Amino acid sequence: MSKSRMEAFSDCVISILITIMVLGLASPHGNNLAALLPLVPIFLSYVLSFILLGIYWNNHHHLLQATGQVDGRVLWANMHFLFWLSLIPFATAWMGENNFSAWPVAVYGTVHFFSGIAYLILTRALIALHGKDSLLAIAIGRDFKGLISAVILALAIPIAFLQTWVSCAMYVLLAIIWFVPDRRIEKTLVK
Repeated sequence: MSKSRMEAFSDCVISILITIMVLGLASPHGNNLAALLPLVPIFLSYVLSFILLGIYWNNHHHLLQATGQVDGRVLWANMHFLFWLSLIPFATAWMGENNFSAWPVAVYGTVHFFSGIAYLILTRALIALHGKDSLLAIAIGRDFKGLISAVILALAIPIAFLQTWVSCAMYVLLAIIWFVPDRRIEKTLVK
């Protein structure tokens, strides 16, 4: 089966998720700059989620660049990944509208944790399809960034109940770690 339909569908879903998030940004009730202050947490959570969704999209694109085909297992792994991504607008809105309180911050981290696990499952399904000696398997290697990301998120979730700002800082750190796209696949394909 060709990967192009899966790639196009995934691109559509991610663009819809970003659209849903931006439509959730309400206009201020007032005609001065002070009216914007209550919207700052909502806007900050939107910016963080926009960046993280962009990172997921970018890495998904690179992942599929190194693949020639997909099968049923890969299609279901991709749907699993998209399911977790589809919860990001909800978690983003809940966190921003509740001024980064403990439960919304923990749920936000949980959604991203499971999105990362789903991405890992998708990666492993693609490697299983293409073989352990494939360009994709060579490019992914040990996946240190993926593992450290899972650890950061796993720690940030319970920390949200102690210090929400520390959890939020960990989510920002995660975005910083991944902001520069993962070049492993591009470097391997160029060789």
